[in-house]
Amino acid sequence: MQKVSLNGAWELIQANDETVIPATVPGCVHTDLMANDMFPDYNYRDNEALMQWIGETDWTYRRTFTLTREFTRLKQVILRCEGLDTLATIRINGINVASTDNMFRTYEFDVKRVVRAGDNLIEITFRAPMPYLRQMDAENRAMVGWVDEARLNTGGWLRKQPSNFGWDWGPKLPTVGIWRGIELLGVEQGRITDVELIQSHKDTVVNVTVRISVQPRQRETVTAVIALARDGMTITDMRRITFDGDLIDATFTIKNPMYWYPNGMGDQPLYEVLIGLLDRELNQLDYHAMRFGIRTIELDRHEDAWGESFQFVVNGEPVFIKGANWIPAKPFPSAVTYNDYKHLLQMAKDANINMLRVWGGGIYESNEFYHLCDEMGIMIWQDFMFACGTYPSFDRNFLATVKAEAIDNIKRIRHHACLALWCGNNEIEQGMQTDNWYETVSWDDYSKLFDEMLPSLVDTYSDGVDYIPGSPHSPIGDRMDWQNPNWGDTHLWQVWHGHLPVEWYRTRFDRFISEFGFQSFPMPDVVHSFTEAQDRELLSPVMKHHQRSAIGNETITHYQQQWFRDPKDFNALLCLSQILQGMIIQYAVEHWRRNMPRTMGTLYWQYNDMWAAASWSALDWLGNKKALLYMTKRFYAPVLISGVEDAEANTVAIHLTSDLRVEKVGELSWHLTDTSGSVLAQSTEQVTIPVRESLIIETLDLSEHVARHGAENVMLWLAMRIEGAVVSENLVTLAKPKDLPLQSPTITVKSRELGGDRYEVVLETDQPALYVWLTLPNAQFSDNFFHLRPTQLKSLIMSAPAITNLQVNSLVDTYL
Repeated sequence: MQKVSLNGAWELIQANDETVIPATVPGCVHTDLMANDMFPDYNYRDNEALMQWIGETDWTYRRTFTLTREFTRLKQVILRCEGLDTLATIRINGINVASTDNMFRTYEFDVKRVVRAGDNLIEITFRAPMPYLRQMDAENRAMVGWVDEARLNTGGWLRKQPSNFGWDWGPKLPTVGIWRGIELLGVEQGRITDVELIQSHKDTVVNVTVRISVQPRQRETVTAVIALARDGMTITDMRRITFDGDLIDATFTIKNPMYWYPNGMGDQPLYEVLIGLLDRELNQLDYHAMRFGIRTIELDRHEDAWGESFQFVVNGEPVFIKGANWIPAKPFPSAVTYNDYKHLLQMAKDANINMLRVWGGGIYESNEFYHLCDEMGIMIWQDFMFACGTYPSFDRNFLATVKAEAIDNIKRIRHHACLALWCGNNEIEQGMQTDNWYETVSWDDYSKLFDEMLPSLVDTYSDGVDYIPGSPHSPIGDRMDWQNPNWGDTHLWQVWHGHLPVEWYRTRFDRFISEFGFQSFPMPDVVHSFTEAQDRELLSPVMKHHQRSAIGNETITHYQQQWFRDPKDFNALLCLSQILQGMIIQYAVEHWRRNMPRTMGTLYWQYNDMWAAASWSALDWLGNKKALLYMTKRFYAPVLISGVEDAEANTVAIHLTSDLRVEKVGELSWHLTDTSGSVLAQSTEQVTIPVRESLIIETLDLSEHVARHGAENVMLWLAMRIEGAVVSENLVTLAKPKDLPLQSPTITVKSRELGGDRYEVVLETDQPALYVWLTLPNAQFSDNFFHLRPTQLKSLIMSAPAITNLQVNSLVDTYL
């Protein structure tokens, strides 16, 4: 097989305008206009509003390409389009080739009859998405959904990234363009069209069946040569099998295999299958290689004392899921690079995250994303791309394109070791209790897509991967009971949307919480980058423009006033919002981790961000860690020490939670101090750290100290060490932070250059300092937003060109 890439330089032309704009494929109109300085920075102030015309306009991409006579004489010439966004008409040399209607599909078209030796012209015209959607809504029935005030349209009639039209954390920037690769394939005798890997596990032996499809085989003899490899070395004898049809199977036996484990449980060894397709003279026609991990992942649902479990079991071992929800990394998915993915996923791995949910309002991510998750041990909960609205599953043509989309992406993703679950949609079952949703699409129509077609396709094409129809989903009893804590997964938004107190989390003992969250603002330097001085006020038009949640600013303020003192200025408000966000998510996660195995997973909303705005993310749009991600590393640590305070009884129950696979011995120490740092009581003891268990170590009665000093003036500092190294620390108070009479600490900083722009930074304080954070332009910190106790040294690693102008702040620096 021969390939001719059509990626690279193209020309872009707006409808009814002859101006030729240089363009790059893969890409989209927005990125091409920006590259030619024809498009303002969409992040800056309210520039986003100036760009709405792009999604209202038709656009054409065109280029010439040259083919040899040899290429055009091959038996097949196929145009392969891996991503066309979305309503596209393809012409080659003035002849219509095809039209497309699905951003998520890979299209292939036989173009042998229209190409020629020498120069050829390809033109792809994209119809504007917004007029199309308005027309479909008007002529058929309008698709309804949530967060409508933040969206231009629900997009239900179009198979296109839902959040492309806006969301309550993202911009309204509907794209068009060739967003993934495009190429010509020249085929003579045959090519590999599909490879499926099927694993069979028994004791310490794994059989791996490699199923290969070829097309077209013609009459000539075609042979596949197959081998398995690891670390660049083949581990099996090569198999040579001649096709007697279009499909063959070859089974390999691996004894004592190296198993793939999620982050924190073990290593991630990857095997490789190598396939060569040969003709009768042993000339190579095609070649295919793919990596895979040997493992089993199942969603275990069994009856238990609390109802029905919802837990992931990897290689026979239950795993507490410590994760978050992933959204598209940029508004323009073609702009996300390998390095972008690697940076974001490495930070997730470093923060002890073992699962990301690819949320159904985004995209099926690139191959590079899944490859990196394989390498880093980050399991993937994969939604199909349906979210927060109704879809016309009563329409035969719609179901047909969704079926093709699902098959394409199931086949593309299924072999990855990281793939843990397929999920039909996000929050549609929850919405079906609303009258206008049900009037738009009935439960019967819903079932055609999510209860019948998608699970059937998963069962057919994705061996050994479980499926659930939606999230949240109640698998027992009334399907409308989507927040039943006894089974299924739940989305808990009563803290935030419902304004219930943070303490409400401790009343919930759900089996698996796949969404919950709280907003924060980016740090001051990021906010300053998209605002002017006059904009830096919470209710300014620009700040309101960058807040897409209708209740966002008011809700942040509501909870901030419950837990913290009023911030002294705008910058303090921004920093305090991040502290508040991290504290609330920590409060919830620690509760649910303490209640394993009843609860067996948390996926907070959300991990990443795509533009400069207030949002629920743990990283800002530039990939900088917010306070939440620093805290994530601590509350998702393999061993967690935490405390549950009872302010009425003046007691603290000390909990030890372990995800370890082997029992270890640790040292628990606690120090009770007043708010000046004076030690009131302390203790150190040896404890056995159990395997995958949470237990109460002891309950401290602090009544005597509270009577002497007051509840607001006692602080319990917890630490767990293994072999002398601190593996978990925590702080418990009987009063909220706003009521603690903290004094302004003097924090001393010493640094030591390590080489390679790396420094060890050691901090010490004379007063208890809460939520200590360091800032320095262009610096990265191994830890931040931590608590510091007098006489305690805190060491961290900083990466930065220089240490000059390092700033250190703590909670009291936000006070009025």
